[in-house]
Amino acid sequence: MPTSFLLALPNFLTCFGFNSCLLSSDLRFLGLELPAYLLILGFVDLRSLRARVLIPDLLVLGSPAPAGKPHSTGSLERIQLSGMYNVRKGKMQLPVNRWTRRQVILCGTCLIVSSVKDSMTGKMHVLPLIGGKVEEVKKHQHCLAFSSSGPQSQTYYICFDTFTEYLRWLRQVSKVASQRISSVDLSCCSLEHLPANLFYSQDLTHLNLKQNFLRQIPSLPAARGLNELQRFTKLKSLNLSNNHLGDFPLAVCNIPTLTELNVSCNALRAVPAAVGVMHNLQTFLLDGNFLQSLPAELESMHQLSYLGLSFNEFTDIPEVLEKLTAVDKLCMSGNCMETLRLQALRKMPHIKHVDLRLNVIRKLIADEVDFLQHVTQLDLRDNKLGDLDAMIFNNIEVLHCERNQLVTLRICGYFLKALYASSNELVQLDVYPIPNYLSYMDISRNRLESVPEWVCESRKLEVLDIGHNQICELPARLFCNSSLRKLLAGHNQLTRLPERLERTLVEVLDVQHNQLLELPPSLLMKADSLRFLNASANKLETLPPATLSEETSSILQELYLTNNNLTDKCVPLLTGHPHLKILHMAYNRLQSFPASKMAKLEELEEVDISGNKLKAIPTTIMNCRRMHTVIAHSNCIEVFPEVMQLPEMKCVDLSCNELSEVTLPENLPPKLQELDLTGNPRLTLDHKTLELLNNIRCFKIDQPSAGDASGAPAVWSHGYTEASGVKNKLCVAALSVNNFCDNREALYGVFDGDRNVEVPYLLQCTMSDILAEELQKTKHEEEYMVNTFIVMQRKLGTAGQKLGGAAVLCHIKHDPVDPGGSFTLTSANVGKCQTVLCRNGKPLPLSRSYSMSCEEELKRIKQHKAIITEDGKVNGVTESTRILGYTFLHPSVVPRPHVQSVTLTPQDEFFILGSKGLWDSLSIEEAVEAVRNVPDALAAAKKLCTLAQSYGCHDSISAVVVQLNVTEDSFCCCELSASGAVPPPSPGIFPSSVNMVIKDRPSDGLGVPSSSSGMASEISSEISTSEMSSEVGSTASDEPPSGALNESSPAYPSEQRCMLHAVCLSNSFQRQLSSATFSSAFSDNGLDSDDEEPIEGVFINGSRVEVEVDIHCSRAKEKERQQSLLQVPPEASDEGIVISANEDEPGLPRKADFSAVGTIGRRRANGSVAPQERSHNVIEVATDAPLRKPGGYFAAPAQPDPDDQFIIPPELEEEVKEIMKHHQEQQQQQQQPQLQQQPPQRQYPVDQLPDYYDTPL
Repeated sequence: MPTSFLLALPNFLTCFGFNSCLLSSDLRFLGLELPAYLLILGFVDLRSLRARVLIPDLLVLGSPAPAGKPHSTGSLERIQLSGMYNVRKGKMQLPVNRWTRRQVILCGTCLIVSSVKDSMTGKMHVLPLIGGKVEEVKKHQHCLAFSSSGPQSQTYYICFDTFTEYLRWLRQVSKVASQRISSVDLSCCSLEHLPANLFYSQDLTHLNLKQNFLRQIPSLPAARGLNELQRFTKLKSLNLSNNHLGDFPLAVCNIPTLTELNVSCNALRAVPAAVGVMHNLQTFLLDGNFLQSLPAELESMHQLSYLGLSFNEFTDIPEVLEKLTAVDKLCMSGNCMETLRLQALRKMPHIKHVDLRLNVIRKLIADEVDFLQHVTQLDLRDNKLGDLDAMIFNNIEVLHCERNQLVTLRICGYFLKALYASSNELVQLDVYPIPNYLSYMDISRNRLESVPEWVCESRKLEVLDIGHNQICELPARLFCNSSLRKLLAGHNQLTRLPERLERTLVEVLDVQHNQLLELPPSLLMKADSLRFLNASANKLETLPPATLSEETSSILQELYLTNNNLTDKCVPLLTGHPHLKILHMAYNRLQSFPASKMAKLEELEEVDISGNKLKAIPTTIMNCRRMHTVIAHSNCIEVFPEVMQLPEMKCVDLSCNELSEVTLPENLPPKLQELDLTGNPRLTLDHKTLELLNNIRCFKIDQPSAGDASGAPAVWSHGYTEASGVKNKLCVAALSVNNFCDNREALYGVFDGDRNVEVPYLLQCTMSDILAEELQKTKHEEEYMVNTFIVMQRKLGTAGQKLGGAAVLCHIKHDPVDPGGSFTLTSANVGKCQTVLCRNGKPLPLSRSYSMSCEEELKRIKQHKAIITEDGKVNGVTESTRILGYTFLHPSVVPRPHVQSVTLTPQDEFFILGSKGLWDSLSIEEAVEAVRNVPDALAAAKKLCTLAQSYGCHDSISAVVVQLNVTEDSFCCCELSASGAVPPPSPGIFPSSVNMVIKDRPSDGLGVPSSSSGMASEISSEISTSEMSSEVGSTASDEPPSGALNESSPAYPSEQRCMLHAVCLSNSFQRQLSSATFSSAFSDNGLDSDDEEPIEGVFINGSRVEVEVDIHCSRAKEKERQQSLLQVPPEASDEGIVISANEDEPGLPRKADFSAVGTIGRRRANGSVAPQERSHNVIEVATDAPLRKPGGYFAAPAQPDPDDQFIIPPELEEEVKEIMKHHQEQQQQQQQPQLQQQPPQRQYPVDQLPDYYDTPL
């Protein structure tokens, strides 16, 4: 590349808004964007570039930048689209122009096309798009023509590979081409001074320079400083917000045409008197500075209609506002006003709207002021008011006083239209006279015990929210209000509703979380307009009828009755609502749903009947042709319903049931996105079914796994669930690593991206690895957790992710150095994802939600001069002040988490991790109480999700429930076994009689607490049918004799094991299958030739290669090597080892109880991923082991290989048994002195030895 181009490179870059630093030896800083852009231009080696242009001090990519300089996120923010496409230049008719594959980039307002095939070398063709056009080329598929404007216009034809890319480029370039030449947007470009090419056109009318690094620097050349802004004589709008000005730019005062000026968030401490010459200025934004006063010269701005003074340091209303008669809104939120003097407002009759949010106002001083008739809107949210008498505002129309400390409130009601007074401590609310114009009133989250009498007399009241109070009764006259359309009375103490109801026009009625035993008999007959009814979380046992005849006038569309005591008697009453679309009846006492009743609900679209005792879903659900969601988990359903024949079906959840098989039609519903079959231990799937289900975007099924092979109790087990929100977008993700950091720890997490899908996925895939790295550096809980979040913040920026998300991580660890140590649970969170621990049945919060309601956070936000909009968001972006991502909001929004550590005790039952949607719908007390008696972690997580959805949550929800079984002996006692200090046995989470089937067990589940009952294999289209069939396809197995692990069997009676490590059977192989289980039609026994030696740790068994995995601690392993016991392998089982503990009937075969499931580490199509945990299998180094054949297989009992068996002739069989029995007796005699020194423990009589040593003959 010619040196002349390199020397002209700075000017070239500034044309497109990049860092415009000169490439000179005396300038040591270059933003990270420049090296990245140089790479795109073809400079692969930036050091060689430095040598070619003789700039010894040029910083290369990755070098640290000095403090105070712009920091880049590591990606080009100006690059919008890029890719390799077929490109043709010039007219389509000319034969000399041919299609070639080129790199194409849409950067800022220009189209950049590489000149040669290798896109990283050669020059780049630049096509300005402003004022140009983009057209569709019909002769070629997915082809667009890009043309520049002017007499020297050029045209490029680009053919895209897919229709999606074609549409994306068409929309984006059309926006750029439609921009006006007179408008320039150079925001967020890391500019330190004005680019030279900006002044090529003197006709600019709109210039946006916000969020750069511009400042008043005298050393800059005159042509590059802010003083040159006065050259734009036609400029009307100038945005200089969020820069580093420090001082007011006087040059803007010399632009006579300026009508809008924004200098917010520039650390200004004074406004010069020279601003008075801007007579045409109409909008003047000074928000987010350090102003304490205004110059009197502002009164000459006669056309000024909007003056923004929010988030400054004002302690009183500036007197100059009395002269600005065109200003009708006082915008002074976020200042330091402690007292509101109404006398100052009286001198401003032109002010109609007063915004004083987020001050520290404690009282209003009237000073014998008459009525303030000009104020119509008053906003006093988030102050310190204890009482408010607003009668002086006799013409008030809208009053905001949320989140104060109000106990009493008095308002003038002549013209009152809307009242917002939620989140106070109100016990008395007086409005006089009766507000005849009041249409909206929100007095929720107070301490009202009754509805004020004047509310029933308000003639135009449409929406009334009285939720979260202490109201015991609703007046009957309230329902007679002809204008009332929406009544929200949830979370009160209502025991009944008015019995006699006349015709009411209420359309939405919410009475959830009360103490209602029944609904009024005439409610559904009199409420002809009722469309929505939520009566969840009450004590209802039946429903009122909709009609007394066969004809009905009900238009009810949504009915929520979750968490009541409804029985089968209420189901026939549902037929009186033929227009019902959404029905939630989860967690009631339903045992059946009559088919004839379901057939009449033809318009039903979504049904949730989870948590009942249903054994089947009626086949007449086929009549509901619009049905798209069926949720029926946690029932007793044995037969797979015929929901797959419904054409609109999208989501089916039949988890935690008793399904044994799945019957599917030949073609699945075209819109089916999710099928959840986890928690069905008896379910078996054949090859055809798996092949059909493999096409579903998100298919969840149990992955057979087992807990500790010894039958020892697990310290933790978990279950999780996720549910999509609006527009079927899953914007949450869950993380579960049962065997984190070498099988001694666990890690769980929940991530919430609000309405962003990518951020939760990025957090889920990355944070566990970051935490593992940080644990290598420090063991201090708060330090490694804080570092994890900070490193994650940097990685989000490196990935070019501008948005952010909430996160909560819970880390369980045990110090292996300290044998007597206990488990420690450390929780860290940002945003509204939180953790709560159940201790002694009471909730113990381990997280904190940082938002504007936190006093210290609000103080910090004000110090950094961020703007909090009226919806309570920082700069209108996020409600949380501590959250991952949103780097452009730093330092107002930071990623530093709240960290809390607790030592787990036997009183700790479980803990819950939840996303924002869960905790917005359920309190921590209710969540703990709801799942405390649910034995299965997966069912518990499902219940939380269902309750939140029935209570009104429409966001994405994620919940993780981790059940704990921490006992007094939950510490490693392997080192104490020699001395005889043995802890007593502790109960496990498994029932007394349980079969744990280890089949293709994941390598990361060895010798650790059992994996979750809620983890599911999510089978996407990426997983072949053969892979899935090898994991769940067969149930054939040769079970060993029933007493294999009976309590009476001798298993190292002198060597006690802790619940952290497995117990090794002294008289049998402790064999476990790896997740890498191979199959082939003709086994080579794991060897490439007969001359090679078998791989250590690999057992050859017919068509299987099984891996011996050591699941013992090192000391126990050493002790095991010192013992010379005769070991005979049991019969080979194709399913792995089937361990039966405490069996009552040894002779009968047992059904497999998959008490633990795992998750395949594959990305889901909905953006969520369950990461595959680390593998420590010996098979990773067994390079000679045969590879899995791609064709797939069904597991079948392997044929015994004579070379693999220990064959005993029949005539010697009895003799061998006697020898083995005699050998064990000698062992017990040798160990008897040690046993006498130990505490009493369970003995293992010789006559109860299992018949486990029978060898295959």
